[in-house]
Amino acid sequence: MHHITIVGSGFGGLTAILELRRRAPEIEITLVSPRPEYVYYPGLIWVPSGLRTGDDLVIDLRPFFERQRVRHLAAEATGLKEGGRVLETTEGPIGNDGLIIACGGRFIKKLPGIEHAIIPCEGVAAAKAIRDRVRALEGGSIAMGFSANPSEPSAVRGGPIFEFLFGLDTQLRREGRRERFTLHFFSSAERPGNRLGPKAVDALLAKLKCCDIQAHLGQRLKGFSDRSVITEGEEFPADLILFMPGLTGNAWFDNTDLPRSPGGLIQADAQCRVPGFARVYVVGDAGSFPGPDWLPKQGHMADLQARAAARNLLAELASQTPKAGFRVELLCILDTNERGMLVGRTKHLNLVLPAWRLFHWLKRFFEWLYLRRYRVR
Repeated sequence: MHHITIVGSGFGGLTAILELRRRAPEIEITLVSPRPEYVYYPGLIWVPSGLRTGDDLVIDLRPFFERQRVRHLAAEATGLKEGGRVLETTEGPIGNDGLIIACGGRFIKKLPGIEHAIIPCEGVAAAKAIRDRVRALEGGSIAMGFSANPSEPSAVRGGPIFEFLFGLDTQLRREGRRERFTLHFFSSAERPGNRLGPKAVDALLAKLKCCDIQAHLGQRLKGFSDRSVITEGEEFPADLILFMPGLTGNAWFDNTDLPRSPGGLIQADAQCRVPGFARVYVVGDAGSFPGPDWLPKQGHMADLQARAAARNLLAELASQTPKAGFRVELLCILDTNERGMLVGRTKHLNLVLPAWRLFHWLKRFFEWLYLRRYRVR
């Protein structure tokens, strides 16, 4: 009986389990992650306003693993040997017949003073810290921004910053406190969010102006102090800083011979295979994939890649040629806590629909629907 090991319990890792189990009920699956839990990161944007507590976004995966007959190993990956057939972990080596790496990426924390900024997508604790800091402020300046990996511009996740920013604007207006705060947005790009498409960038820039949010664009970020953001051209005050750095590969990748992209991610082909390594696949933020320069780093893309990787790995185990690719598409709702802008992009289409209340509720419904598969006991 074949044994497949998966690293990571995020979007890609869990979707790979579902696809593998659906297509090959008999295989053995081991998932390696520090804890048997799944954090629904898209919902973190609602923690500062109290729409989510944060704890309600952490799903206990033990019932899911039991239903899917998955062995969970509470450990961290530390290296790879024997051409990928042995995964080294903090709990010892694990052999496999096939490996799917879905452990996500790592934020680049090299800017001077980055310890003064909160990285919102680091998890529930970060979202709660934002909530508590905002509650404690009677007024002042709040700055939010993002940057890319300079060696791999696609390794960026800027969408959540727009959601935290516009969500905070909505929250402060509801609380009757908006006039006490100056909100800043900063990015080294002249047109931030360009991967969403030109129409979406135009809409975002118009929204910044409409919400009286000061935009600092096109200037390289130099660092932070405990009370300011510093760019090449200016320094502006900030009592609270939210910043999303670019992404790179996990530290344990350095203890492997896996091929790396210029930005430090694991190189992959159009079938999510890692070149030069038999039956080793990578999905989601951990990988660098062929495609257009707007290829997104988001959960939806990780799901699509995980399905392709699972199908191709099973094909290899059956001595067949792996042929499954993944759709290249961007699909998201940029939420403001009461409305949402729908953005979709494919090779042939770029759809942008204005912010409607319906899309806010659609995003909340999708959260419930997506998590139901893991919450049902």
